[in-house]
Amino acid sequence: MTNHLKLALIAAAVSLLAPPAQAHRAWLLPSATVLSGSDLWVTVDGAISNDLFYFEHNALPLDNLSIAGPDGKAVAPENLAKGRFRSTFDFKLAQPGTYKLIVTNQGVFASYKLDGENKRWRGKPEELASAIPAKATDVKVTESRSRIESFVTSGKPSSDTLKPTGVGLEMIPVTHPNNLVTGEKATFRLVLDGKPASNVSVEIVPGGIRYRDTLNESKATTDETGTFSVTFPNPGFYWMSASVRDDKSKIKDARRRSIYTTTVEVLPQ
Repeated sequence: MTNHLKLALIAAAVSLLAPPAQAHRAWLLPSATVLSGSDLWVTVDGAISNDLFYFEHNALPLDNLSIAGPDGKAVAPENLAKGRFRSTFDFKLAQPGTYKLIVTNQGVFASYKLDGENKRWRGKPEELASAIPAKATDVKVTESRSRIESFVTSGKPSSDTLKPTGVGLEMIPVTHPNNLVTGEKATFRLVLDGKPASNVSVEIVPGGIRYRDTLNESKATTDETGTFSVTFPNPGFYWMSASVRDDKSKIKDARRRSIYTTTVEVLPQ
């Protein structure tokens, strides 16, 4: 058997063992989520990838990054950098309490026909009116709003940064996101524009996809109050995400897709 044939057979075997292709996932990953002491710093990676939490697709844009400190005031990120596969930044935990890391994005996607040809466009809401030709037909427009978060606590956890803004799909932790341990039920609420997001499916995926042959994802569904619960089986970082489609976009004749994603760390008992 030639070396080329051996390599081909090995590649085929690996492809059979690999998990099925998944949609790209956007995430923030802090170097630590619970700290104590003085002169504390955290480095955060941001990426869009198939494998959690592995850099292999694109860096997460940080143009709309914000950090909310325990007192509600903005904390400036430092050492911002964007590489091919990941973005990074540092921030200092100058006061005790819980910090919320946030990346928001808003965009518009449109499809239409022009002179019998299918066309697609994406851009900002303010660009839409001039982007679609007047004689276009079969125009379909979707507004997309996404919110990506993670949480870091210095010393005793606090709750001021956990309050929602009332815009888009958001999570209100009932169980503090930096108090998650294996085997104990954790409870969260989803709200859409500040109101309970009921009957919404939440995907929960543990990190380390690259090193196992199954995704190991689980699902939860919110009740009429937007509440859902999770019992994490193992320690580590978990990715949780949900999305809602509706017709409540402020853009005329557009559908809206609201997406919420968070990374949480679960500690052993």
